[in-house]
Amino acid sequence: MAADKPKLELVRRPGLKPYYPKSRAQTYADIAHGVFPPPIKFSRKCSAWLVYEVEAIAAARIAGKSDDEVRELVQQLVAMRKQAA
Repeated sequence: MAADKPKLELVRRPGLKPYYPKSRAQTYADIAHGVFPPPIKFSRKCSAWLVYEVEAIAAARIAGKSDDEVRELVQQLVAMRKQAA
């Protein structure tokens, strides 16, 4: 694996709790508001998040970043997905 590429570790919805302790409804509301990255769909009933994205959002919140700064981070993270392939 290249040093500049993040590890592609995935977490399903139940596994988000240690990283992002919000309810399922609030998680999807945050996605709709652009302050949490959308999941990656693998099939109609299977989706997951990249752990490094979830950790980056948690770190931004811990650091006191505003919603606008977190939205910008989410946009950057989602754009990075294309480079990960």
